[in-house]
Amino acid sequence: MLKGNDEQALQEVESPQFVPGSPDGPADNDLTYNPPGKEKLEAEAPSRQRSAREVQSPELPSETEGKPTPPGASSVESRKGLRRRHPIAVVIGPVLFVLALAGGYAYWSYASHFESTDDAFIAARQSSLAPKVSGYLNAIPVTDNEHVKAGDVIARIDDRDYRVALAQAEAQVAAAQASIENIDAQLDVQQAQIAANQAQVDQAQAALVFAEQQAARYEHLEQTGYGTVQNSQQYTSQLHQQQAALASAQATLKLAQRQVEALKAQRNSAVASLAQAQAQRDQAQLNLSYTTVTAAQPGRVVNLTAAVGQFAQPGTSLTMFVPDEIWVTANFKEIQLDHMRPGDPATLAIDAYPERKIRGHVESVQSGSGTAFSLLPAQNATGNYVKIVQRVPVKLIMDNPPTDVALGPGMSVVPTVRINPMPSLYEQLRRHL
Repeated sequence: MLKGNDEQALQEVESPQFVPGSPDGPADNDLTYNPPGKEKLEAEAPSRQRSAREVQSPELPSETEGKPTPPGASSVESRKGLRRRHPIAVVIGPVLFVLALAGGYAYWSYASHFESTDDAFIAARQSSLAPKVSGYLNAIPVTDNEHVKAGDVIARIDDRDYRVALAQAEAQVAAAQASIENIDAQLDVQQAQIAANQAQVDQAQAALVFAEQQAARYEHLEQTGYGTVQNSQQYTSQLHQQQAALASAQATLKLAQRQVEALKAQRNSAVASLAQAQAQRDQAQLNLSYTTVTAAQPGRVVNLTAAVGQFAQPGTSLTMFVPDEIWVTANFKEIQLDHMRPGDPATLAIDAYPERKIRGHVESVQSGSGTAFSLLPAQNATGNYVKIVQRVPVKLIMDNPPTDVALGPGMSVVPTVRINPMPSLYEQLRRHL
């Protein structure tokens, strides 16, 4: 049975009353008037209705009432309900989990065979092409980004002044050669003079021998009384004359021989002058050749600044030149170098051409970090020290560089170096499958 207050409240909820003439009520034709406190009664109505039903029709206690609920019974029942509602997901879920674990392990096994970095760039020994002589440019047969071979002309300088200098140097060479030939002719004449003087010496020697014999003969006749004193004195005088003539001939011969030495010294001086003239001629030829600026190796002309009519000074840059010999400088972390060795294969992905995979290999690893060779190396012995993983440049060579695209210094590359040659689990499975 319901109590009086509860029954009255239930009736008020189920059938709202209308109080006519209420000062706060609605007009006469307003049938939807809600008395004060209706919201509270409506909120309490369901609980009171349940209380009323429980009072009017009490139920017998169930068999399980009063018994304790076993722990985990509700979770077991929920799992059973889940299996009934999603039987396929319950079966496939564990399989997918096992496959995900296997795939993760296979990926880790495969990735552990490689080391990669995005701090890598194409490098080359680019240089500036500049003339060695000054002059006006009269020809620029190349243009920007043009590929040239070794020996191709990059620029031409007006060479008329240098041709005149070369002709003058060649004339000096010819004069030096003529001077040498003149001295050689004098040497030949002097040798003939020496031969003549030698003949005079021989003649004087022979005459001296005869004069000695005559003087001795007439001196003996004088002493024996068969000759006169006059004859003896005459031949003695002739002997002295022949001795003087021999001495004069010998002196003349010696003078001629000394003249040969002087001519040889003059010839040596002329030879030195010839060498100097030849050096000047060679320099003039070099200067003439410098009027043509050529490429020393195959490559590309980059940032061309030369123009026809421009006055080029020695050392002034005409253009930048990027040779065909390029490589990749990859700045790996020092903790990535443990198993990296020269010769390890690498795959190079260039950001500009992501669809191309270029093969390469490790050429060398720099003996020192990048900061050790920088302009201002770090001084770790001063102040507080915080350990930072250093970067070490590694030189990578392209085995099959593309020739149909432009590659140059500074372009970004993502290299991947294989540090373990043994096949990974993924590669073994792929090989067998």
